[in-house]
Amino acid sequence: MNTLRTAMLLAAMTALFMGVGYLIGGSGGMMIALLFAAGTNLFAYWNADKMVLRMNNAVEVDEKNAPEYYAIVQALARQAGLPMPRTYLIDNPQPNAFATGRNPQNAAVAASTGLLERLSHEEVAAVMAHELAHVQHRDTLTMTIVATLAGAISMLGNFAFFLGGSRDNNNPFGFVGGLVAMIVAPFAAMVVQMAVSRTREYEADRRGAEICGHPLWLASALDKIARGAERIPNPDAERNPAMAHLFIINPLHGERMDNLFSTHPSTENRIAALQEMAREMGGASPSARREAQAPAAADEARTGPWGSPADPAPPAEPARPRPNPWGRNPTGPRNVRSKGPWS
Repeated sequence: MNTLRTAMLLAAMTALFMGVGYLIGGSGGMMIALLFAAGTNLFAYWNADKMVLRMNNAVEVDEKNAPEYYAIVQALARQAGLPMPRTYLIDNPQPNAFATGRNPQNAAVAASTGLLERLSHEEVAAVMAHELAHVQHRDTLTMTIVATLAGAISMLGNFAFFLGGSRDNNNPFGFVGGLVAMIVAPFAAMVVQMAVSRTREYEADRRGAEICGHPLWLASALDKIARGAERIPNPDAERNPAMAHLFIINPLHGERMDNLFSTHPSTENRIAALQEMAREMGGASPSARREAQAPAAADEARTGPWGSPADPAPPAEPARPRPNPWGRNPTGPRNVRSKGPWS
């Protein structure tokens, strides 16, 4: 099913390429666009993941420079029966994460520094489990190719600004055709949003909760990420809006999550589904349920295991510097956490 969905999506994107090419340059422009689309499809299959990581300025990490984060991903991958993905960090204060790669053997997961600083150890684990679920479902190929092709379609549409009004470009529609192409191109991201089914997020939420073993961890994480994304802009995502559907929560600043053309389902609906899953599973702790059902505003003042707790207990010994790929070491005592299923 995923292979068929990917093939249909590529066909639709190729048709869109050809349509924009025809509006810009007539039959000649359509053939050029077809060749360009074929080349872009091949390039995207092999290199789209690298492009997405580069556009987000992601830096690969390992057990030496990000030991806790890397250990969480490693243990969750083992729990899910997946190969260890390449693990990246993005120096961005907005809490968010995404997965990319053409298959589980060539997958990568990335989390922002804002995610690691604002979420607890358990919430980070739940988020990374969600991303590994995308890898396991092979959503990453579709998601990554779509992001690359949408960007290429937008670039093709920009040519209309220079060629749309020319009399020598074999455009049967003249200026009107170029104008239509200019209008279509900015909505390429909308086409992407409608083409990629939002049900994959619900499926990844469910599978991610199964991998980490605690649906309410992910419910709490989604609430914090959504509130953080509303307040904290992501400049890289704003410059490349076609990447928005890759993230666990829409990274575009001020975007409503429940409108018709949203890349993601409503966060409230996702949280409700996870709470229902927790009730079905049973055994959810009362404190975790309260946190997922009614997250307090005070949560924002509490940072995750890469920061300092709001009201720390006196440390038994002086805090020691901890590795950080950005050259910063958090201050204050080490946060005490309960062990999760990866321990």
